[in-house]
Amino acid sequence: MAKKKSDTDIQTAGASPDTIIESDAYTAPSLDDLRDAAQGIQDSARAFTYDDGGEGSVGAPEARDLVLGDDDPRDAELSEVITAEDTMFSGLIFDVNRIHVTLPNGHESARDVVRHRGAVAVVALTDDGRICLVRQYRTALDRVTVEIPAGKLDPGEDPLTCAKRELLEETGMVADRMAFLTTLATTPGFTDERIHLYMATGLTFGPAHPDEDEFLNVDLVPLDELIDAVLDGRIEDSKTVCGALICDAVAHRLEP
Repeated sequence: MAKKKSDTDIQTAGASPDTIIESDAYTAPSLDDLRDAAQGIQDSARAFTYDDGGEGSVGAPEARDLVLGDDDPRDAELSEVITAEDTMFSGLIFDVNRIHVTLPNGHESARDVVRHRGAVAVVALTDDGRICLVRQYRTALDRVTVEIPAGKLDPGEDPLTCAKRELLEETGMVADRMAFLTTLATTPGFTDERIHLYMATGLTFGPAHPDEDEFLNVDLVPLDELIDAVLDGRIEDSKTVCGALICDAVAHRLEP
């Protein structure tokens, strides 16, 4: 018949003599302790849940003229109220914040948002109809991409000033004329990054002044070839896609 283990045997099994736990050293958790632990688990799970307020709602399709966001009285029914925001990660060019919100139905949820100070991009067109593209290795994609010149805004910097600076630094070009085209909200599902898009014409060429960690090659390609590459899916960079299609749309609207 096997010998019944004593309390001391159970406490000391697999432990060295220095780690023996006395039987009266353990205190069972109280009901409040267990409730606090359970609440902590629920809070952690909720922080990684985009919508934990049950089923949402979708308005019926409506044929109408274009109305921009927040200009429709019904949009008030879609708004979330931000109740708190905490920085979870602070990086070199962006932060990741956890935003706690109250949903339109009164339930609580959380959003993880990338806070970015913004950027500019430049559609630079030569007099003979070529567009300037930079070839650059992108670590996130692990390959070289073909893009229009672009760069991050310095804190408080005017976007037009930044556009002129980035065009000069990356390509060596100076524009006689630079016109604002549009602002892109790159991925509004998780970031507040905006790219301000400009068109540069009347170009003169000089030496480039890239940042110490920038290694680029510069191409001047026919605009129609770039548009073809966009339309058949060979160009993936969003700002370059938008820039090319805006140029194409403007050109068609200017045709007699």
